[in-house]
Amino acid sequence: MARPSGVTPIRILLVDDHSIVREGLAAFLGHDAGLTIVGSVTSGEDAVLAAQDLRPDLIIMDLVLPSMSGIDATRQIVAALPHTRIIAFTAVYTPQLVQRALRAGAAGYVAKTGAIADLRSAITAVSAGGQYVSPAIAALFDKELTGAPAAESAFDRISARERDVLRHIVTGATSSEIGKHLSLSRKTVDAYRGRLMVKLGVANRSELIRLALAYDLPAA
Repeated sequence: MARPSGVTPIRILLVDDHSIVREGLAAFLGHDAGLTIVGSVTSGEDAVLAAQDLRPDLIIMDLVLPSMSGIDATRQIVAALPHTRIIAFTAVYTPQLVQRALRAGAAGYVAKTGAIADLRSAITAVSAGGQYVSPAIAALFDKELTGAPAAESAFDRISARERDVLRHIVTGATSSEIGKHLSLSRKTVDAYRGRLMVKLGVANRSELIRLALAYDLPAA
């Protein structure tokens, strides 16, 4: 993606809580004369601060981040810096999450599982003022992404009490601690957790937390 001589390189901020992803992207994209990496942060809060300080042209943003989600960070950055373009770069791409990211202001959505050429295409399109969604994602969710109502999420089918328990699980609280907060027995909390895992189709607590973060479920 080499830019013509004399043209300022695209200034990019990387946001991901995994150092191997940030370092890999920085190493790979840093070889392109048309791009320059101006910063690298690990959280949504730091992304907002770094964007305000560095004023990057483009941000490559993971969505599943500790504390503030990538979607909330995207929303805040776009509101404050409308000329900064954001590409969601994530391993999670349900129809609901793709829609929410685009509605928050992301101009691109790329799957981490795809080829690096896909990210390069997104950078080219988004930097030129366009929108880009990985073809594999667009093909899977064509109707949802083109305006038809998104299919009901599994999160729409959990009860208010199950949602309360899940919010506390996301904070790392134990069953006993959750029980004290919600006036429930530890056994009842465990039963709610088991029911949530079945409803949401996950196999363990870690997957449950990751899925809740991916859907931007607010913490307790």
